[in-house]
Amino acid sequence: MAGPLPPALEALAASGPHPDHRDELMLFGQFVGSWDLDVTWYEAGAPVRRERGEWHFAWILEGRAVQDIWIVPPRIERTARSDLYEYGSSLRFYDPALGAWRSTWIGPMRGAVIPFIARGIGDEIVLEGQEPGDDRPMRWIFSGIAPDRFLWRKTVSGDGGSTWTTQQDFVCRRSA
Repeated sequence: MAGPLPPALEALAASGPHPDHRDELMLFGQFVGSWDLDVTWYEAGAPVRRERGEWHFAWILEGRAVQDIWIVPPRIERTARSDLYEYGSSLRFYDPALGAWRSTWIGPMRGAVIPFIARGIGDEIVLEGQEPGDDRPMRWIFSGIAPDRFLWRKTVSGDGGSTWTTQQDFVCRRSA
């Protein structure tokens, strides 16, 4: 987009975390910036599809929230393809009353709206939720977090949380 930002986007953007709960805000604030993705889908533990993608995180709403947009395949590949996966966004904010993050994924290509509760657990970040129409618990887990890389994986449980099966993972590298 060339030129000045439209007023709605200008009002949305923030330059950094709000001073209230600054430390807690860095749980997702550490990802602010752009990332290149290698995405793999699994069935019965075996990879069945691979795609590239891009992911962008930014401070919003006076620095009280983080919004991200992930795009698979990346924008540069989207005009020449008919098998597009998703172009969606999550809005994440720390809820001090809950002592955790609330996160909602919006995936317009598939009509998805999925709420999550997220917490740092050890050296991972775990988002817990459920896909509409699926009674199995779901987790998206950030792991192996470093300033320039992390792994993000989707797991589901068919036995109420005793065991988990990986359905998808994203190998993420900070863009140059």
